[in-house]
Amino acid sequence: MIGDLVPAEAGAVEELASLVTRFDHVAVAVRDLATAAPLYADLFGGRLIAGGDDDRLAIRSLQLSFPPGVKIELLQPLHEQSYLAAYLEKRGPGFHHMTCFVEDVTEAAARLEAAGYSTVDTRTGTGCWDETFIRPSSAFGTLVQLTDSPLSWTDPVMPEGAGIGDVLAGRIAWNDARPAWR
Repeated sequence: MIGDLVPAEAGAVEELASLVTRFDHVAVAVRDLATAAPLYADLFGGRLIAGGDDDRLAIRSLQLSFPPGVKIELLQPLHEQSYLAAYLEKRGPGFHHMTCFVEDVTEAAARLEAAGYSTVDTRTGTGCWDETFIRPSSAFGTLVQLTDSPLSWTDPVMPEGAGIGDVLAGRIAWNDARPAWR
């Protein structure tokens, strides 16, 4: 409990808590989006926010929004060489990471490291999606993605007329941090 911490530690925890400006989504790793989508989209009523193939990461994603603004991102590897395929082989399908927004990824990573938390895969200078990750070993078994972006990511960012079927068929790709027709 935070109340049980000595004052210096409590101050450090409060300072780190101020890093997060918004909780964005939880990501779930799956082997096949076409199998997972009916549960999350049809039965749970998720509304398509974003999705498509990220060739750099070799993943296909589908991000869905639920009232009152909760989002779930489903992730599928595009091929066996994807980091996500190795993840699924080792851990199986299920929770992959949670994403929170911060004002500045570089500052957040520096403050976390100074407080003794280990970050990895910090990527900045993209102009649309800077990120760093808190390692699960530092975040109690949870991979935490911290990001900053000039885009809101609360409203759909799909190309005109695109739907879940287009994502599942591989007709949408991530282009400059936005889904676009291939």
